[in-house]
Amino acid sequence: MTGTVLILGASGKIGRHASAAFNAAGWTVRPYDRQAGDMTRQAEGAQVIVNGLNPPNYHNWCELIPQITTQVIDAARSSGATVIVPGNVYVFGDTAGVWSETTPHRPVSRKGHIREEMEQTYAQSGVQTILLRSGDFISGTAGDSDLMGVVHLRSLNRGVVTALGPADTMHAFGYLPDWADCAVRLAEKSADLPVWTDVCLGGANFTINELARVLSDALGRPLQVKEFGWWQLRVAAPVWEMARELMEMRYLWETPHSLDQSKLTALLPDFRNTDLRTVMCAGLTLEQMRRAA
Repeated sequence: MTGTVLILGASGKIGRHASAAFNAAGWTVRPYDRQAGDMTRQAEGAQVIVNGLNPPNYHNWCELIPQITTQVIDAARSSGATVIVPGNVYVFGDTAGVWSETTPHRPVSRKGHIREEMEQTYAQSGVQTILLRSGDFISGTAGDSDLMGVVHLRSLNRGVVTALGPADTMHAFGYLPDWADCAVRLAEKSADLPVWTDVCLGGANFTINELARVLSDALGRPLQVKEFGWWQLRVAAPVWEMARELMEMRYLWETPHSLDQSKLTALLPDFRNTDLRTVMCAGLTLEQMRRAA
């Protein structure tokens, strides 16, 4: 199955990767035009809507996430489109373990509760929705702002990999090209899926110590692991919204967790994750590789 896909947030990293993947698979890609507004009108004739909209820097989630969710559901209900939503791990809270679709939702953060409410709204809407869940995205595209580049590799040229918690804590990441590939594959078999599908993309679970070892080998030089100075955010929190929002999610870096993709493998038996070394090295710039040569 191919058709027309409306990409919301087409200029963001999720939207760009989704657009490229759907285009490569032969779909007609229609970027959502914020200036034109009227999402319902722009969704006319679309078989799929990819919701890549996300308020930047966690800004005002409590109001904006419900507003976006309502808009998307209305547009999908009017057009008959299937919605694909990028899910995260906030709903699982701080209980360590291997997380999957069967893991109880126990959000412990404000943003976790907002995402839980969002998921429940989609699940109860009657609109066919595929929630493709992932850990922290690794884009692998120069210029994209992701946690790997902004935090973990920010001091790499000084020989340092930055950890946001204990460096031996298992953490779930998600390689964005793999996420986009799965989104296309799931869209193409949407006729065989139930109204609500919650499925996890795993395959990119690793510790920061493991990341440092792989990068050290790739660059041919030793690297140190140093923990991020959270005190900087505590100082800035009273006057900087982003600092406050990041502080709230600190627990995820102290909670060992990984994502199990058994359900995804059953749904997409031909899908293969990008190998872990490639994923870990995706944030390296050409300049960093040149200096190491």
